[in-house]
Amino acid sequence: MRATVDFLVFDWLQAGALCERERYADHSPETLAQVLDTCERVAVERFAPANRACDVEEPRVDAEGRVVLPASTATAVKAYFETGMQAASQDAEHGGLQLPCVVEMAGNAFFSKASVGCGGYTLLTSGNASLILAHGTPKQREVFAARELTGQWMGTMCLSEPAIGSSLGDITTRAEPDDALHPLGPRYRLKGSKMWISAGEHELSENIVHLVLAKVPQADGRLPEGSGGISLFIVPKWSVDADGALTGERNGVSLVGLNHKLGWRGTSNCLLNFGESAPAIGYRVGAEGQGLACMFHMMNEARIGVGLSAAMLAMAGYEASLAYAKDRTQGRSVGQRGGSPVPIVQHADVKRMLLAQKAIAEGALALNLYCARLVDEQRSAGPQAAEASVLLGLLIPVAKSWPSQWGLEANSLAIQVLGGAGYTRDWPLEQYWRDNRLNMIHEGTHGIQGLDLLIRKASQPQALQLLAGRINNTVQAAMQQPDLADWANQVAAALAQVGAATKAAWASADPAQAAVHGTPYLQAFGHLVLAWVWLDLALRTPPAHPLQAGHRAACAYFMAYELPLVAAWLAPILARCRVLADLDAEVL
Repeated sequence: MRATVDFLVFDWLQAGALCERERYADHSPETLAQVLDTCERVAVERFAPANRACDVEEPRVDAEGRVVLPASTATAVKAYFETGMQAASQDAEHGGLQLPCVVEMAGNAFFSKASVGCGGYTLLTSGNASLILAHGTPKQREVFAARELTGQWMGTMCLSEPAIGSSLGDITTRAEPDDALHPLGPRYRLKGSKMWISAGEHELSENIVHLVLAKVPQADGRLPEGSGGISLFIVPKWSVDADGALTGERNGVSLVGLNHKLGWRGTSNCLLNFGESAPAIGYRVGAEGQGLACMFHMMNEARIGVGLSAAMLAMAGYEASLAYAKDRTQGRSVGQRGGSPVPIVQHADVKRMLLAQKAIAEGALALNLYCARLVDEQRSAGPQAAEASVLLGLLIPVAKSWPSQWGLEANSLAIQVLGGAGYTRDWPLEQYWRDNRLNMIHEGTHGIQGLDLLIRKASQPQALQLLAGRINNTVQAAMQQPDLADWANQVAAALAQVGAATKAAWASADPAQAAVHGTPYLQAFGHLVLAWVWLDLALRTPPAHPLQAGHRAACAYFMAYELPLVAAWLAPILARCRVLADLDAEVL
């Protein structure tokens, strides 16, 4: 995997050239490589050994109401904080290393591959701190974000409620004004429940900083309707004074119970009550009514992290099944009579399953690192930053959802490569599958990502034109190489199909009619993007490079087996099919 990461970061995405920009001038290609060395080492030495314990020894609540985790989880999380990666890409003025985001994400890829259960705590804390740095007051940054960047405190995001789920405009958690002049910001008393809160309760840090969505009652006492009435609040687990020192008193945040999940078992998942037995004091972040806009800052970062986790679980499954296939002997080659059994890696269908995993895992990793590189363009490219921001917004739904859907398929294939052994807990494949299954719902379900792409992002001509321009640049360059020309023509044809389907989906100018096509559109769009990624990798991997043959094979597989699916997914859209739009729910 390291050779793949190095090629993507330094050769394909030219991360070393970022050191010539003012923001990253304190770094060099050598120091960036050293960061990856450290991440790889700590992931292998601390995270990987904790992975099985995370899964087997699920979080539990002891007699005193504390969440108990395996000791190896605390060891792993502590080792992560000691690397400094929690503040990897943050500004130096806030104690950050000011690393390029693409290097931060590449480093975190090693941790995701080793144990997503341990990594969930650091991922959420990082996003929480980033949000406070972006939208909080100077005092909130000093008290909350600064402590999160060192790992002294940790953080969560509290959105969903027991009966609400993804429909955030309907949340009922209330925030009653308490003291508008408090040094930590406008102070409120929160009351309500939040469900599915990852890392919502544990003993890994001195304090837990909850970021909570709630509504401030109107003058008549009623809560405002819709998402426009949502505000965002910092609600610490342990109460703090004006300078951020712990008072020793528990804030009114109580653990109701733990949710026992299919995967990511190492990350505690909680139902929390706010203001049930004691006041839950919170401090507003940003303007009243702008909570969801602030939270999206964290959600976009988290979505890249989820996509990266899905890619790395696929990578872990691929590497494990490849090693097994090379070692396991069974059967003989077609037409062979007698002789010794051959390694199963020589059988055609096993080669198919392994090559599919490679195309999915490495392609998904490349896509998420490409998105991280766009973040660096946002932060350091001056006039080009706006263009990078628009393109990143378009790709975010794909970066989160495509690895989540197809990484799961890769893990399924990995299980199948091992045959009966793959279905047992004696091998790690079934855990990878269970862990990856959760990524389709983390940070927005698959269907929500489809709506975001088709209704919000693809309706913006500028975004589609930017992406089409980059795809066409790759196509035109690949057309100059005879061995890539056929693949280039396939990508060009798929781009035209997606363009036509976008117009067809919006032909009625009715968002409700377009919305029924969100998921198939997302799948087709995602496959187009990944086909472009693989074509670009095949184009830019030098002939003498050790990865060149593997990149060509993965690209060939994707063009032959995956890209043709685009036409099938888009066919109902192009035909303006109304099966779902006209469906009476009573017949189901």
